[in-house]
Amino acid sequence: MKKPHYHGHRQRLRERLQRDPRSLADYEVLEMLLGYVLRRGDTKPLAKELLARHQNLRGVFQASPEELRQAEGFGPAMETFWHLWKEVWARLHETPARSRAVLSSPQEVSELAMARLGPSRSEEFWAALVDNKNRLLAWERVSQGTVDQAPVYPREVMALALKHEASGIVLVHNHPGGDPHPSSQDMELTRRLVRAASDLGVRILDHLVVTDDAYYSFQQEGML
Repeated sequence: MKKPHYHGHRQRLRERLQRDPRSLADYEVLEMLLGYVLRRGDTKPLAKELLARHQNLRGVFQASPEELRQAEGFGPAMETFWHLWKEVWARLHETPARSRAVLSSPQEVSELAMARLGPSRSEEFWAALVDNKNRLLAWERVSQGTVDQAPVYPREVMALALKHEASGIVLVHNHPGGDPHPSSQDMELTRRLVRAASDLGVRILDHLVVTDDAYYSFQQEGML
């Protein structure tokens, strides 16, 4: 039985990947990735359509399931794979949370936050909880909301601090719209959380607002 034409093409792509990964075009990288899910079909058309719709690999990676399903051939199996891909990416950047690393700069927290929250289309509020040596004890989501707000109650954040016996907290939330600058509501919430934390003897070390590729640090900007 004659093999489909794409079998030889995939083999050639694998050989090029081994020799020089940078020689592959973006659509070729994407079609190889898609081929691990759609094993019995030509993935080049789908790869090119996804790139045309979302401009580049970053855009494809960050696209919502609803947007991805608009491309012909992007079905349930591929959607599951996309969720897995994003989760692996986020966990790679959350390695410090699993090794009790010392958080010494806003940049370190922003990297794990952008990997986890950057692609999100809804606003989420997270907390990085540390001990008295700024070693990371936990990295937890406090709330998830809509495209422009996530309800947060100081008592929920303080409950996490007590649960993990944390002496410090880095507050984190994302702005799906792409502008990391805090709103007036963000600033008021930060003041309320600082007051609540002070009553418990807990330090608010920073409040980071992140997008997919940028962040705003209250501490760096002299707002804490």
